[in-house]
Amino acid sequence: MPDVTRHLDDHYDALAAGGGESLMVRLQAAFRAAGRDPHRLCPDEIAGIDQLHLGGRAASRGLAVLGEVRSGQRVLDVGCGTGGASRLLADEIGCEVVGVDITAAFVAVAEWLSAATGLSGQTRFLCADAAQTPLADASFDVVWCQHALMNMPDVPAVLAEWQRLLVPGGRVLLHEVVAGDSPEPLALPVPWARTAATSHLQRREALEASLAAAGLVPLAVRDVTDTALAWRRKHGRREAGAAPTPPMPGPALIFGDEFVEMGRNLRDNLAAGRVRILEGVWRLA
Repeated sequence: MPDVTRHLDDHYDALAAGGGESLMVRLQAAFRAAGRDPHRLCPDEIAGIDQLHLGGRAASRGLAVLGEVRSGQRVLDVGCGTGGASRLLADEIGCEVVGVDITAAFVAVAEWLSAATGLSGQTRFLCADAAQTPLADASFDVVWCQHALMNMPDVPAVLAEWQRLLVPGGRVLLHEVVAGDSPEPLALPVPWARTAATSHLQRREALEASLAAAGLVPLAVRDVTDTALAWRRKHGRREAGAAPTPPMPGPALIFGDEFVEMGRNLRDNLAAGRVRILEGVWRLA
């Protein structure tokens, strides 16, 4: 899907797309400027670029508890971004994790950050289309996906791939942005898209119907919009305030100067009901 790949590359590595240095070069330089060795880092030091979804590491921990993720399970982290959830599941729970993302810059950064935090042995990363991966049938106990489906234009094809990759009785764990009930158009840009044409939000009912069609049975599904909005408001105030000098690397190094506006628009979209946040666990029948 070359057009989708190009749009996502341009969006998630906008500074490089505009002729600047690569994402990895920028991030490593920022760690050096903050007095850190970019090849020896701890999870707290990379928190600002680690998990690019609402709720950060707390949301990932909550999803792992909801889904009863256990040590030794094989997890596929779909739309893994810079690999934060993959590393959390490997480090804190003891899972074996494969992260897949269509954005090559994210995969390169994920590999570097896993090496820098000593987690290369428990995580590996693959640049691929989530709807068509070079992975073996029935090779995962858990499919994990946080804030990624809204970048995928053919969700049924992605879910069919998950059905292929999961063992019988395997689970899908989702923490996802869905379209809300408000008829108002999205305030743009947002963290996953700069234009309406590149945002692939689904309504909750449509997503749940697609999951059912893929043989996935809901075990626990809940709307966590209020929690996500409170988190976004808190972080918006922090982003608008004075930053420490020199600052630790944060999302602005990925998204560029528009990031503050993206965060503000996401907050407003959540508050107005244009988008909602869904969290849940499904089992492959």
